[in-house]
Formats: sequence, structure tokens, C-alpha cells
Amino acid sequence: MSILGFHHITLVASNAQQTVDFYTRILGLRLVKKTVNFDAPNTYHLYFGDETGTPGTLLTFFEWPNAGKGQWGIGATHHLALTVETAGAQLMWKRWLTGQGVPVAGPYDRSYFRSIYFTDPDGLILEIATRAPGWAVDELPEELGSRVIMPPAELMVGGRDEAAIKAATWLEPVVEITPEMQLAGLHHITAIASDIERTHAFYTEVLGLRLLKRTVNFDNPQSPHTYWGVGEGRPGTIITYFGYSPAQLRYGELGIGLTHHFAFAVKDEATQREWHARLRSQGLQVTPVLDRKYFKSIYFNDPDGHILEIATLPPGFMVDEEKDQLGSTLALPAWLEPQRATIESELTPIST
Repeated sequence: MSILGFHHITLVASNAQQTVDFYTRILGLRLVKKTVNFDAPNTYHLYFGDETGTPGTLLTFFEWPNAGKGQWGIGATHHLALTVETAGAQLMWKRWLTGQGVPVAGPYDRSYFRSIYFTDPDGLILEIATRAPGWAVDELPEELGSRVIMPPAELMVGGRDEAAIKAATWLEPVVEITPEMQLAGLHHITAIASDIERTHAFYTEVLGLRLLKRTVNFDNPQSPHTYWGVGEGRPGTIITYFGYSPAQLRYGELGIGLTHHFAFAVKDEATQREWHARLRSQGLQVTPVLDRKYFKSIYFNDPDGHILEIATLPPGFMVDEEKDQLGSTLALPAWLEPQRATIESELTPIST
């Protein structure tokens, strides 16, 4: 019944064309599926990832042009991080993004990885994080998460050299996204909890993830920061939460520039059915299995109400398009094909 890592994260965008332009031209991802929200088929659902839409590389977007601006807070996601292999490639990303008119903060040394931050056109907070050095820099691998570790003072707000961090970048102009800059999918997702111990019990006792690290928010040491993951905690499996009480922080508001939900991957439908039974046995409300054509899904909530999903690996995105044609046409499930003419008339065409 093991969770394998992330399957995808789904976010809210204001404009489909703007989102396609940013994630393909600026971040170098591939539009692997252009379809609609199966629950509201008059709106786009866009999937971006690697060449074939491998689970763990997927960022998906609902286009909700009339939604309000999302607000991160308790019960919501704060940001998502994508993986880059080296610190040098990360500096190349900083030079590339700033050259494209995207302001970048960092690189910041987070002890376990280095991070740069920026936002997409809707204000979604994005991070590009390095794969190394990993969790064992300050604890033995078999003792991960056994104690709260305070970050070095020189890495925390008020102690780091902000001028040097701002000035750090790749020395030469970066005129294109090079192979060494290739983003390797999700690194981690960071959300916000009102009770970090309750959330810890949820992820370890209910979902079976491993505690990787207990520390504090480097940018706000009053807030605990806890990491969980699969196995050794490889990028693509890592969920992290900042802890804030309701007296410290508002609750999040779903909307443009914020996560709608994120999904964990399991290998097949039989495993998913086992998870459905387990979650119900833990007293959680779980949806029936829903057919999303490219995977099957069940939905439930974390202790603060954030929407979570468990999705199957198969059948994948090539069930209705060949690899070289992925994302080139409006793909619809069989039950929506009779409505194709109406659906297409209500959508603004996208140039890819």
C-alpha cells in the first residue's frame, strides 16, 4: 500500500494562454494534455510535465478567470518547489528568469538544499530547489527527525548576508534553457498547519510517510517547519508544513494563484481501493473512485481541510494521443464527446 511520491499538484490560473506561455516558454515544461475540468467542462484543465507527463513531474491548472485572488494560510499550500540537479544550474535559472523579466529571490541555503523563489503571472509562489546535499548533513540517516534542529544563525533571517545573496547569479547571460537546467519534477510541496503535531500524526500514522526533519522556518523562526517523505526522502516525495496557530495566521482562501489540491501516487487501482478502505477506517470522509481518464482518483482532506488526492499511475496520457502529439488537441473523455461542439464554443482557443 506504499505511497510512491507525488502524482501531481493542481493549481488555479486566471488565463489559460498566459499559463501555457509561462510554463512552456519560461520554465521549459511540456503541455502534455489540454482538456477540461471534468466536473466543470466549460473550463480548461491543463497538464504540464516532462515529455510524457510522468507522475511526479505534473503541474496542472484549472482556468478560473472569474475567481478571486487566492490567499495562502492555514489549510492551504504556501508554495511548491521544482527540482534542479546542481547549484550551478540553479544560478543559471536565476540569470535566465531575471533576463525574462521575472524577479528572483535567493539563492538561499536551506541546509538540506538551496532555493530560489519567484512567482508565476498569477502570483503563485514557486521555488527551484537543488537535489543535494540532503537530510543527513546534521543527523544520521537512521535518526532523521529524532530532534528539533535549529538552523545555523548565518542561514536565518537577520543573520544571513542578504546583499551577497541578491548579487549571486550566473556570470554569463543565459539565452535559453540548457539540458543541464532541465527541471526534474516536483521537489517538495509546503503547506500550513494549525497544529503541527496533529498533522505529523496524520502523515505518519494515517498515510505512512517517514518523518525526515524537524526544524523551524528559516524566514520566521517562531514557526515550526516539519518535513515528511517516502523512504530516504528523495525529491518528489517530500511534503512539508509550516506551523501557525489561528491566532497567528488567517485561514487560506482558495482562488487564483493558489493550490486547489495535490495528489499522491499509488501503483494501481487495487492499491487505491486498499487506501480507500484504510482512510475510511480512520474516520476520514473519502470520495468514491473517480475516473479521470488518465488515472483514477479518490479525494479526502488533511486535518486543516486541505484537499488531498490519491491517484493511480496508469493508464497515463498516451491513451488518446501519441507521444509526439501530446497536448496538441482538446482531449475529452468519452462521456463528454457528445458535448464537444458546445464545450469548444465556450473555451478560448490556446496557441501552443
